[in-house]
Amino acid sequence: MIINSGQRTDIPAFYSEWFMNRIREGFVMVRNPYYAEQVTRYRLDSDVVDVLVFGTKNPQPLLAHIPELKKFRQLWHVTITPYGKDIEPGVPDKHDVIASFRSLAEMLGPEVMFWRYDPVFLTAKYTAEYHIHAFETMCRLLSGATHHVIISYLDLYEKTKRNFPEGREVSPADQLTLGRAFAKIAAAYGMSVHACCESPALQSVGIDTDGCMTAELVSSALDLPLNVPPHTPARPACRCLLNNDIGAYNTCRHFCRYCYANYDRATVLRNAADHDPQSPFLIGHARPGDIVREATQVSWLRQSEQLTLEI
Repeated sequence: MIINSGQRTDIPAFYSEWFMNRIREGFVMVRNPYYAEQVTRYRLDSDVVDVLVFGTKNPQPLLAHIPELKKFRQLWHVTITPYGKDIEPGVPDKHDVIASFRSLAEMLGPEVMFWRYDPVFLTAKYTAEYHIHAFETMCRLLSGATHHVIISYLDLYEKTKRNFPEGREVSPADQLTLGRAFAKIAAAYGMSVHACCESPALQSVGIDTDGCMTAELVSSALDLPLNVPPHTPARPACRCLLNNDIGAYNTCRHFCRYCYANYDRATVLRNAADHDPQSPFLIGHARPGDIVREATQVSWLRQSEQLTLEI
């Protein structure tokens, strides 16, 4: 099975101490984001966890722990965008994030490193020309450290509309224009471009629209076949393996304007104040009335049949 840590918050950036405590104790407790009394207990054991998937805008706090984490296979999705503090007020300097990305690639290999250039949106400041120039610069700086770049265009979730009212979806024509440029630039630096839940029309300009974390991509990155059971997609038409996330919404302190995972700043700060690095829960502790279930966890690795001869 896969354990995810990047759909709901940024654990490497803000909760690395807690995460390493969970690794050492061998389990984590996760509240259902919609029914808080329902709690799932996951074992963090390499016998049943085939892959740890990290999603982050700042991997630096976990770099020192990579040797301890090497008992697990890992995939890293690191978001590096061209936006400034007007859009991403809590994200570190992009050159520092790129340096951390390259350090991870040296320790783990470029095969397991995925660069996310998303979401893409257009404004008077962040024009198509701006994006194309920034994308080329980042490709050059990340060359050799990854083979994959993932793009997506801004989705206007209700939270996004409230916190980023000037945000606008990218038109189909502009999606193709940008996609064509991105695919050409990425190819020149040895990267393929994958779209995250976007129109199949992008295939016509050289972008893979099958998904950003499919069983095929994970298997290829790890050079290991996975026998993935039927699963419920996170969104219609999404083929990615996004279940089993151990994070919590309304806890990320990057405060990106386009974020879909935070309700508002006050809620995030209130939750962050309730974080205890020693707790098995990311936020708070056990509560009266909690209904705890053990997650069904089995390895998805296909073990090759071996013939043993007794002589």
